[in-house]
Amino acid sequence: MNYRDLEEVRQIVAAATSLNISYAYEDLVFPENTVFIIQFDDKNPDNLICYFHKDCDIKSRNQIYGRLKNECHLKNCTLDLKGCFILEQQSEEIQIQFSKLAN
Repeated sequence: MNYRDLEEVRQIVAAATSLNISYAYEDLVFPENTVFIIQFDDKNPDNLICYFHKDCDIKSRNQIYGRLKNECHLKNCTLDLKGCFILEQQSEEIQIQFSKLAN
């Protein structure tokens, strides 16, 4: 397993959005409000992957993504916008479904 620098991601998210990290699980990082999710890229430790909630409007998504990408650049890493997600409650578990971006 690769080293995952959660503190660096916390700093990027806080600087770009003023949000705190509410939860981290395996390779996923969930900021407050879950407008987006950051995923560690195990193939490239200098890259992060971003998914936005499917209900996030395009203008907000582009603004937030731009700020996150700029903060990543300052930390010498990259950020890829990979798609969108929804969360579904199934009994006591939450399922995440990922999909391509809807424009």
